[in-house]
Amino acid sequence: MSEQVVVEIFVIGNEILAGDILDTNTNWLCKEIGNLGGYVARTATLRDDAGTIATEIRAALGRGTDVIFTSGGLGPTVDDLTLAGVAQGVGVKIQLHEQALKMIGERYDEMAAQGKIAHGGLNPSREKMAWLPEGAVPLSNPVGTACGVLLRAGKASIISLPGIPPELKGIFTSSLQPFLRGTFGAGLSAVQNIIARCNDETLMEPLLRRIIGNHPKVYIKSLVKTCGAPEIKFTLKAAGNDRSELDSLIDAASKELRDGLESVGVPYFDAQKQ
Repeated sequence: MSEQVVVEIFVIGNEILAGDILDTNTNWLCKEIGNLGGYVARTATLRDDAGTIATEIRAALGRGTDVIFTSGGLGPTVDDLTLAGVAQGVGVKIQLHEQALKMIGERYDEMAAQGKIAHGGLNPSREKMAWLPEGAVPLSNPVGTACGVLLRAGKASIISLPGIPPELKGIFTSSLQPFLRGTFGAGLSAVQNIIARCNDETLMEPLLRRIIGNHPKVYIKSLVKTCGAPEIKFTLKAAGNDRSELDSLIDAASKELRDGLESVGVPYFDAQKQ
């Protein structure tokens, strides 16, 4: 299998760290990246602070991360500092981007025409959203007003998306698609879930350890809802760009798991295969 694209995700917002808003963007992005065959190495939630954001961007670049996603902090208010932090982390200035300015103005005009807001056009707060890191490219937002932003930094790419989930998903599934296809290619994933009728995860540990050792290309994880729950869910996942190879890897690991469960008398059933 080809080497996976390594991804890090930074979700930005004081409101998330205060517990006022539940972050669902990380979970959604992790699933989508996994489906593309990518590898999420790290996620973090950051405050609305340009210096903090810059420090994390520099560290991710230093780790050789291929793609960095940020979520949140692209709006018109004074605490929306993500792009300033990204620019600082890469070592470039922010500047007014004429294409982004046009895109934002047109979106406000469209929303005003639809009766969603009272006034279209631009004002200083709306113009703020068009100040992008030098060299960045705006990404059309089909749902809201703030552009997504794509910035190349050496071999890495930094994708800044709005924090509002429908806007993040709208950009990811539309204007970001050419980048995703070019970066992840024909990335694929295969997943098999097996449910074992067992209420003690410690009894499964020797079996799980052996299977993990025998199948290093397959991610294998056991999950229980609570201690003593009547079922243990085993998830087996492989990523790459060859469907037949992925299926072969999953089938081999699944067979060894089923055989192992049968050998210790634990009932099981297949829950899902993708």
